[in-house]
Amino acid sequence: MTTYTQSRGRHRDFARTLFVTLLCLALMIAAGIAPAHAVRLKDIASFSGVRNNELVGYGLVVGLSGTGDGNTSEFTIRSLANMLEKMGVSVNPNTLRPKNTAAVMVTAKMPASARPGSPLDVTISSMGDAKSLYGGVLLLTPLRGLDGRVYAVGQGALTLGGFSAEGQAASAQKNVTTVARIPNGATVERDVPFQFNKQEVLTVNMANQDFGTTMRVVNSINSAVGGKYAKALDGATIQIAIPPKFVNNMVPLMASLENLDVSPDSRARVVVDEKTGTVVLGGNVRLTRVAVAHGSLQIVVAESPNVSQPGPFSQGQTVVTPETELKVKEQNNRLLLMEGATLQELVDGLNSVGATPRDLISILRTLKTAGSLHADLEVI
Repeated sequence: MTTYTQSRGRHRDFARTLFVTLLCLALMIAAGIAPAHAVRLKDIASFSGVRNNELVGYGLVVGLSGTGDGNTSEFTIRSLANMLEKMGVSVNPNTLRPKNTAAVMVTAKMPASARPGSPLDVTISSMGDAKSLYGGVLLLTPLRGLDGRVYAVGQGALTLGGFSAEGQAASAQKNVTTVARIPNGATVERDVPFQFNKQEVLTVNMANQDFGTTMRVVNSINSAVGGKYAKALDGATIQIAIPPKFVNNMVPLMASLENLDVSPDSRARVVVDEKTGTVVLGGNVRLTRVAVAHGSLQIVVAESPNVSQPGPFSQGQTVVTPETELKVKEQNNRLLLMEGATLQELVDGLNSVGATPRDLISILRTLKTAGSLHADLEVI
């Protein structure tokens, strides 16, 4: 009787656990929680009409405490003289000393949806030999697009993320003091001649060219909109015909497309940064069966000059005789059999060699030459 009761208790606990698990799974599906390997479409692709337009302008920063451009920056002197002449002040450019003024380039990113009156953040970069832009104020600067037209104007006090101070015998500096920003420092004066809702065809540009990922995106889009509206033009470009219910009303369509869950795929790749000795291996990297022996050769050459001093009254000369000490040290490592079907196995195999990150660069190159490393080896 006791055994039967315990058995019924165990079955009841198992049924309760199974019910809770299925309930949690159902709630996750209902809440739209994506699998761990899935990403949103807007994180791996861009859409036509949703982009930034680069703006650039030339301006002057004034109010610097003696840290502006020197007398050798002729463009600063000419710009200052031209600005004063436009304000009705006639000056001799040869008498100007622009130590409180700096010539700068002003850049901003203007979204395609920006309208007149919208604020933009601007970045100010020194062009001359100014030491610091701390405490400066940007004068009214027109910002132009690639077509040469003025789309925004910028002006305001600069904000810096660093400082610099110096004396006659020492100086101190934190971060860069010749680049500054003005939050909401520009105002849009002209919008981009583009109507987002008037598009008849929407183009999706994938961040990485991969035919498998592109076809997954096409299938996901067609399933979401309920029809064969999307097609792949190549390995990284997808063209979507606007469904009739979204004509002249593309915002709901974009909201649904950019949040689609896609499982991206890519070519196996190994990236090596020789400057820092960094090695990054992708999850799809595979290594066929191969034997590896890695040993380092170390040669040390030490020069120690000796002075030969003649005896007293010998009429000899003092000469320097070099003495060279040469040592050669070479490790004698055994062959290790390596094979990696997964990334963890590959990492374990490389670690078993006992090589440093810089030694791994040589090993990976040799494996690629031998045809055992099945991945694109990219050196940056």
